[in-house]
Amino acid sequence: MPSMLSTRTPLPFRFAALLLAAALFGPALPAHADDGAEGAEESPGFAARLEQGVDQFFGEWIVGPLATVFFYDVVFWDDPPAHGDRPEGAIEVPTPTRTEAGWILHQVNGAADASALEGIVGGDAAAAIVAARPEDGFEDFGAIRAVEGVGDWEAKLLVTHAGAMKVPFVVLWLVLGALFFTFRYGFPNIRALGHAVQVTRGVYDDEESEGEVSHFQALSSALSATVGLGNIAGVAVAVGMGGPGAVFWMVVAAFFGMCSKFSECTLGQLYRQTDAKGHVSGGPMRYLAAGLEEMGMKPFGKVLSVAFALMCIGGSLGGGNMFQANQSGAQISQVVPLFEGSAGRLVYGLVLAIFVGAVIIGGIKRIGKVAGLIVPVMCGVYVLAGFGVLFSNLGEIGPAFGKIFGEAFSPDAVAGGFFGVLMIGFQRAAFSNEAGVGSASIAHSAASTDEPVREGIVALLEPFIDTIIVCTMTGLVVVITGAYQSGQEGVEMTSTAFNTVIPGFEYVLSFAVVMFAFSTMISWSYYGERCWTFLFGTGSSMIYKVIFLIFSVLGAIIELGNVITFSDLMILGMAFPNILGMYFLSGKVKRAFDDYWKRLKSGEMQPRTAVAKAEAAEG
Repeated sequence: MPSMLSTRTPLPFRFAALLLAAALFGPALPAHADDGAEGAEESPGFAARLEQGVDQFFGEWIVGPLATVFFYDVVFWDDPPAHGDRPEGAIEVPTPTRTEAGWILHQVNGAADASALEGIVGGDAAAAIVAARPEDGFEDFGAIRAVEGVGDWEAKLLVTHAGAMKVPFVVLWLVLGALFFTFRYGFPNIRALGHAVQVTRGVYDDEESEGEVSHFQALSSALSATVGLGNIAGVAVAVGMGGPGAVFWMVVAAFFGMCSKFSECTLGQLYRQTDAKGHVSGGPMRYLAAGLEEMGMKPFGKVLSVAFALMCIGGSLGGGNMFQANQSGAQISQVVPLFEGSAGRLVYGLVLAIFVGAVIIGGIKRIGKVAGLIVPVMCGVYVLAGFGVLFSNLGEIGPAFGKIFGEAFSPDAVAGGFFGVLMIGFQRAAFSNEAGVGSASIAHSAASTDEPVREGIVALLEPFIDTIIVCTMTGLVVVITGAYQSGQEGVEMTSTAFNTVIPGFEYVLSFAVVMFAFSTMISWSYYGERCWTFLFGTGSSMIYKVIFLIFSVLGAIIELGNVITFSDLMILGMAFPNILGMYFLSGKVKRAFDDYWKRLKSGEMQPRTAVAKAEAAEG
């Protein structure tokens, strides 16, 4: 009987099978090999072993190595007290606030091994912390201080180190890129905002234009990949780690990120390709290769396009898939007993994968139709509920804004002071609206239009809707209700906030979360598939779809910490080749935008209704 993993089996299938086998039988078996009868009775069931094994394998062999290579920090200053013997006399360490403790726990529990902590508390203390760390991490800051060999002095080092100015390089790259494109193109995020609304309404649509979906459907497809758990859970993560001030910097990031989105979606249209079957393919993997080839930099463009495609595939499996399955599963398990516990999460992952698979087989046209239905409805329900919470707390809105602005600029703000909270806001904004990441240009490339700049202008609306409107509302809700101090994480924090005003809203939110997760997953599956076929050919698309569905199940059972780290690694990592290439291509975008804007202002381009009236008058 031939092996299931023979050389004829496609490599991705072999990888997925090895991942499951290693998760099931690698980490789990040794712990129970010599347990005897009593241990056998207490051994966890299949679902629990699957959850533990997959999470351990994923963290140690995938997330850890990738974080070491790709997601390094730029440290501007880091001046904790010197290591060594504790000074004479007891050192009084103030009890950290909940958010400070949460930040420290995030750093400590996310450390792959003792070496990751040695630069903070020294080798002996780091080894003691890692050796005593529970499998699911420390629950509170006091648990770290209770570890033998970790006293007041080491605690002081931990607290001080949290104030260091450490900026992930890719976040700094996103910030610089967004600022550059905003000034390079002359603030299209302000000048073209009204025109973007008109185009989205369809007043400039031409049924004879090349493409597969309308402007509105392209916007809905792209928004379905951004408006979702990044707005519901991502904002809660940002506020939990960086305090209320993180909301302000998310909005600032979105304002400048609108121009990054404009640039990439315009380029997506300029360099899109249509195959023999009429399927449109565009995005960074196309314009980085073709655009830089036009400038005489073919090898450089090829390297950037391949790097982006690989990152995008990882992003589709991580933030566009696993994170959605994980957080929607966490929310729905609170209201549906069937999905509680390890077995319940496994069942939820399987059910979700079945429904996602039923849609993604149909390609971008089916995805666009489904997203066009789900996104406006769910977005409307969520925003109305948010306004309901704010209306019930009208007197608290002013103080909440004061707290958001105050902590945004406070040198003593949690999670690293002013610069620390700024970077948390920018990082979570990028994860939410994906400006500069390049993913949305894949969906916008399929829009029916003969004006590439017009679709770029439509794309301006994404960060505006996603972050400036929806994320700000979520941030206000969790701050006004005080839910950000509840000690909860992600979507559970947001659910608690809404429940304080709308009892039972966790049921509505659970449905909204699942729908948002579903729409995000189907859109990101398209992004990943386009990059997969770019690398491996159109005939291999079904292989990618199967792998995507496998990761949907894995995401439901892996711990949130590993999922967030992997998602950040991949999605934010996409920005490096994308923004680097767009720097070189910015001249082409500026010339195209200036030409389009001149023709629009001269009256050369008229809305469809105006054209129809003119034709009727002539007739």
